Amino acid sequence: MIAPPVIAAELWTAGQRRAAAIHEISYRACFKPQLPAYFIARYTAPGDIVYDPFSGRGTTAIEAALSGRRVIANDVNPLSARLSAPRLMVPNLDAVAARLDDIPRKGSRRGAPDLAMFYEQRTLQEILGLRQWLQRRRREGTVDAVDNWIGMVATNRLTGHSSGFFSVYSFPPNQAVSARGQLRINTLRQQQPSYRDTHTLILKKSRQLLRGMSETALGQLRQAGASARFLTGDARHPPSIADGSVALTVTSPPFLDVVDYAGDNWLRGWFNSLPVDRIAKGITTPRNLSEWSAVMGAVLAALYSITRPGGVVAFEV
Repeated sequence: MIAPPVIAAELWTAGQRRAAAIHEISYRACFKPQLPAYFIARYTAPGDIVYDPFSGRGTTAIEAALSGRRVIANDVNPLSARLSAPRLMVPNLDAVAARLDDIPRKGSRRGAPDLAMFYEQRTLQEILGLRQWLQRRRREGTVDAVDNWIGMVATNRLTGHSSGFFSVYSFPPNQAVSARGQLRINTLRQQQPSYRDTHTLILKKSRQLLRGMSETALGQLRQAGASARFLTGDARHPPSIADGSVALTVTSPPFLDVVDYAGDNWLRGWFNSLPVDRIAKGITTPRNLSEWSAVMGAVLAALYSITRPGGVVAFEV
């Protein structure tokens, strides 16, 4: 029996931040773009389907699109598609600026939670205005790529530890502490929220995400976005993916129960009208290795069915 080849590559390097800036959306436990880029370049050709069953912030999907591959991404957390899909339908920055001018800077506080520990009052008014604009557009069926982009960027700017975020100093932007936790931070740091111009910060982050992007790269993203599929479901039962159709899967499965994916995203969920119980629905948090192995075994069986002959699964653990 011939032993399979051993392929070595150094993926966690000092240059891991040299990837396209459009990846720079924070999310819990995301890997660097160099990892999917390595497997995409080695095992696929333009036009092949690349899949990620635990898509998270969409690193595999974005990298596949930039390489001219077709994209299927799945995550049981509905926030994943809200963060990923807009970056494959990149709007013109002038259109983003014009849309922000149309969005009211004041929204109704009716039904809104107490967020005074995170935001200065005018900042909160602007966040509510953004949220209610997006709610109305989705309800009316008029939401478009510009709205989705603005919503994605605003979601990423809700909390963080610099003046580039909407909030007072808080945890890093890939999670949100509870209201009580933020009050403790404010007391410890002797700080109070100050006004942040949310529209200016959205436009600034938009420019950062598109930094260095050529028209060719933007065209590849949009072309892939036209056919990309962003699914929200259980990775053990991938919905409507044809057997033998996927050339490559690159993914990083969820951790054990040390990460509270729903709780960490409570504020992002509120902004996107996705309550915590909806985010938590279906998220697997195995308590031990045997439970985790059973779930991942079922995922691998599903991947076996949808992977084409000679296809590859890269499973980063």
